[in-house]
Amino acid sequence: MRRLYVDFALACDGYAVPARAALIRWCKAALIDIGGSVRLGLRVVAEAEAAALNERFRGRTGPTNVLSFPYGDEPLGKTRFLGDVVLCAPLVPAEAAREGRPENAHWAHLVIHGILHLQGFDHETDQDAQAMEAQETRILTGLGFTDPHR
Repeated sequence: MRRLYVDFALACDGYAVPARAALIRWCKAALIDIGGSVRLGLRVVAEAEAAALNERFRGRTGPTNVLSFPYGDEPLGKTRFLGDVVLCAPLVPAEAAREGRPENAHWAHLVIHGILHLQGFDHETDQDAQAMEAQETRILTGLGFTDPHR
């Protein structure tokens, strides 16, 4: 039986963030072919922290909506630690509005996108992007959301 442990940190105030139960449901849905116990960190931040992390780890200026920091393959005891996902709360409503999508759907997409990165998915090539988008679509539609890539 797989167990998921989510270390959740809300590091900003004044933003509407989905309920912890929804965040955990989306995290579980994004785990692909992982058995045993899994731990990951989910941190919700304001623009300043997102921008600082984006600059430090990606060399890019300004905040980004989601960052992933994979831990590696070594287990911590009986639990595998996948890594951390950082979400920028102020960007989510603006992006959702621009895309004409419900905020909750965009939150779910970003959580799933980040966790797929922790599992080795990326979008550096067209082929990799298609594979990652197919996984996102499968997971999101399975959760009752519309395809974010249409």
